[in-house]
Amino acid sequence: MTWSEMQPLLSQGTLDTLYMVLWSTLVTVAGGLPLGVLLVLTDKGGLLQNTPVNKVVGVIVNIGRSLPFIILLIALIPFTTLVVGTFIGPTAMIVPLAVGAIPFFARLVETAIREVDHGLVEAVQSMGGSIATIVRKVLLPQALPSLVSAVTTTVIVLVGYSAMAGAVGGEGLGSKAVTYGFQRFETQFMLITVVILVGMVTAVQLVGDGAVRLLARRGRTAS
Repeated sequence: MTWSEMQPLLSQGTLDTLYMVLWSTLVTVAGGLPLGVLLVLTDKGGLLQNTPVNKVVGVIVNIGRSLPFIILLIALIPFTTLVVGTFIGPTAMIVPLAVGAIPFFARLVETAIREVDHGLVEAVQSMGGSIATIVRKVLLPQALPSLVSAVTTTVIVLVGYSAMAGAVGGEGLGSKAVTYGFQRFETQFMLITVVILVGMVTAVQLVGDGAVRLLARRGRTAS
């Protein structure tokens, strides 16, 4: 396979991968952030302590995290078809990618928020601050560097998930690697897709680390 033949395939695969990862990240953050906050608030000693709710949410999150993505991908085919109208293609893959990543991200959010100094929470409480105010003005801002790090880690996981999705009806670099690199024994094509994926992960990590350092520096300056 010549470069002129590979280039359009690699370009389309890269665009499809970026499309899937971007939208699944947005859905994951929208679903995982409140779920992680809920786990903290309803835990023992939390502002909304509720053991039954905490246990149920915790079990759901743990089950979601423990399922291998390839199994989850197949199990969600009926749900994906219901939501999108098909289970094939980059848009359809957003559903299982987000469902698989939300529990993972929720636990990272939970860990990040637990690191916030409880004294700050008590100070806002003593001034009559509501739970919503505490979450918006204390917990999320104080945990922001850790939350950005959590998003970075989640995006990297989603890049890996998206490549795996290529084996089961998805598009992107994973699909191209399987179809042209593996099935047609095009070793050079396979190596190039690996390099592109590694480049994506490296870029995400560098940007994420830079954002975390910037936020941490601003936090120290403000304090």
